[in-house]
Amino acid sequence: MNSQVSSRANLECGDDCQIQEGAIVGLMYAPGAGPVRLGKGARIRAGAILYADVVVGEDFQTGHHVLVREKTIVGDHVVIGTNTVIDGTVTIGSFVKIESNCYIPTHTTIGDRVFFGPGVTLTNDRYPLKLRDQYIPEGPVIEDGVTLGGGVVVLPGVRIGHDSFVAAGAVVTSDVPPHSLVRGVPGRAVPAPEKLRERNLALSWRKHLAK
Repeated sequence: MNSQVSSRANLECGDDCQIQEGAIVGLMYAPGAGPVRLGKGARIRAGAILYADVVVGEDFQTGHHVLVREKTIVGDHVVIGTNTVIDGTVTIGSFVKIESNCYIPTHTTIGDRVFFGPGVTLTNDRYPLKLRDQYIPEGPVIEDGVTLGGGVVVLPGVRIGHDSFVAAGAVVTSDVPPHSLVRGVPGRAVPAPEKLRERNLALSWRKHLAK
């Protein structure tokens, strides 16, 4: 582990973890909260805050000033970009890239091999500050292989089917079938063209996916 660690309390870390000075890892949000568990090769950059009860897999990376709140579970080979907020009670698969300035609310599920462009906003409240006695947060479900372009907004409870491509700036208001292309406001889904049916693959993933 890197010697410049701002907080070793409430932390379990695999081999070759690096936590830069100025990061907070294991922030206690409630008495008796469990530790942060980082897989081997984690890279936590300055300004990032990881609450207690966060579990991440191998080769996890954050940008600066990332917030990951409690009860978030993250797979292997995941990158979370600068200024992104993950508001807790979120599940994220493996081989996922989330660019800067994204917002992911509670009760959201994200699959494997998913890409979020910068400024993506997911929501989980259908009636903000209304119907509080009936409020049940319901984040989106982003299935495997989905790409969300920059500035996409996804409404509460929406399911985006596997291997779909949502164009930049779209607002997704209803469920999307697998292998769709979504454009516009509100977003309209059509079958994805052949050139967008290739599976999501970052060059850095090749050697790991080949195992």
